[in-house]
Amino acid sequence: MSNYIEYKDSLAFHPGYYIEEIVEESGLTQADFAKRLGTTPKNLSLLMRGRQSLSVDMAMKLSRLLGTTVHYWLNLQNAYDTAIAQIASEEELEREKDVLKLLGYDYFRDNFGLPDLPRRLGEQVERVRTFLDVASLTVLTDRDMAVSFRSSTGTMSEGGIAKANTMVQIATNKAVATVAPKFDRKRFKEAIEFALTQTTNHEGFYPLIRERFLEAGVVLVVLPNLPGSKTNGATKRVGKSVMMMVNDRRLYADSFWFTLLHEAGHVIYGDYGISFESDAGDIEQKADEYAENKLIDPWLYQDFVRRSKGRFTMPFITAFAASIDRDPGIVLGRLENDGYLKHRNGMQSLRCKYHVSVECPLSIRFYQVVRHSFPHLRYVPGQGWKTSPRAAHPGHQTAS
Repeated sequence: MSNYIEYKDSLAFHPGYYIEEIVEESGLTQADFAKRLGTTPKNLSLLMRGRQSLSVDMAMKLSRLLGTTVHYWLNLQNAYDTAIAQIASEEELEREKDVLKLLGYDYFRDNFGLPDLPRRLGEQVERVRTFLDVASLTVLTDRDMAVSFRSSTGTMSEGGIAKANTMVQIATNKAVATVAPKFDRKRFKEAIEFALTQTTNHEGFYPLIRERFLEAGVVLVVLPNLPGSKTNGATKRVGKSVMMMVNDRRLYADSFWFTLLHEAGHVIYGDYGISFESDAGDIEQKADEYAENKLIDPWLYQDFVRRSKGRFTMPFITAFAASIDRDPGIVLGRLENDGYLKHRNGMQSLRCKYHVSVECPLSIRFYQVVRHSFPHLRYVPGQGWKTSPRAAHPGHQTAS
């Protein structure tokens, strides 16, 4: 380390710079000057090279030897320290700008009401930093910053890690700001059973299940997907309660409900962390099985498959879905996932799409898009899928 620093057009001098000049002008060796100063040659050398900060004790010794004031030397050290801090802050800001470029300011502007600041990257950084409640955006690139990454991040890009941490940080801040009771596992199981009765209530399910989860000490946070995060959801202990986050990355309602139950499984089993799209292993498989079995009873599902004799028609699927009080898209998604149907099977009209709109301060609204092309089925709000001689027109509805 030098006894002075040069950054852009500025220079900052360590007190050792001036001490070095004084020693040279004195005509004494460093060893002799150190003896007169009452210190060791090693300490004097470290100070002169800027490798050691000037202590109050050393400032007093210098003032006595040279006839200066203590504050003179302490002010030199303070000015140097301030310059170092300013330089470090500017360098950190440049690194933060790189992180924000990975995240994309438009996500925060479009979804959370941050102001439009075109080409003002420094101000954008400050706004996002404040919104996320972090000292620096660079912390978002640290593995396990917001919560444990269940999978290895060895193949994840820095941007992917930052985006995953960002989503969890937003959800955690929401959970911290929410008054929630202590997590009650038994009540949460009951809340899950209630949630399963709402899969066809596309307009009004969210506030209902959110309230039930909250009563059990689980803060449910649903966020718009941050493109590139590759996260399905996350769970985290926040004080005595639990934060559970899911997003609308896959849009389809059946994917949303599966992710919701998957994350609920993690909470039930006490496995907290982030779930990524490519996660594997026993913990994720266990949560997958929990979601599958909760959404569709395994015995009833096997009986349904057996009775189909390999022919899965829309009326057959909707009838089974109605018999187990589930949205038909959930049954269709399960059949596709298990390989009984191809993804392009001409029955996508059974599915609903969700889009999350966030209104500050973090008020969630689901935008539901329902498309129907099958002439004998229509979706009746609050009642589910009904047979009809006429096809319903594509609709766009909201749920608060």
